[in-house]
Amino acid sequence: MKPERDISESTRRGWGPRRQGKNVGEDELKTAVKVIGWGVAVLVLLYGVAVAGIYAAMRQPPERFGAVMAHVPPVATMVLPFRPLWMSARAGTLKPGDTAPDFSLPLLHGDRKVTLSEEYRKKPVVLVFGSYT
Repeated sequence: MKPERDISESTRRGWGPRRQGKNVGEDELKTAVKVIGWGVAVLVLLYGVAVAGIYAAMRQPPERFGAVMAHVPPVATMVLPFRPLWMSARAGTLKPGDTAPDFSLPLLHGDRKVTLSEEYRKKPVVLVFGSYT
């Protein structure tokens, strides 16, 4: 009768002689999955921070936004959802039919300013937004 072979706890867990081969053990696989998981989590967190930062910059006045964008690499506009962020950040709160907020603008040829409220008191005013270049 052959004596029963004693398989120690370390051998059953893969730490004994059976682990001598080139196959990746369970511990290495678990460690690799954990490292990859943490790496993905860090990348997702960095992406979220970048999106939030760009969105916050878009909500600033144009001069400040331009100063921020001067330091952003061009590849960021391809990776980040730039257009949807821009449309949301610059949408404003006015709806069709709302009264336009009062503003003053300098004339192109002259030294005075035109104020919307003053012009509206004199005659009806139509605001046209667009580029005529």
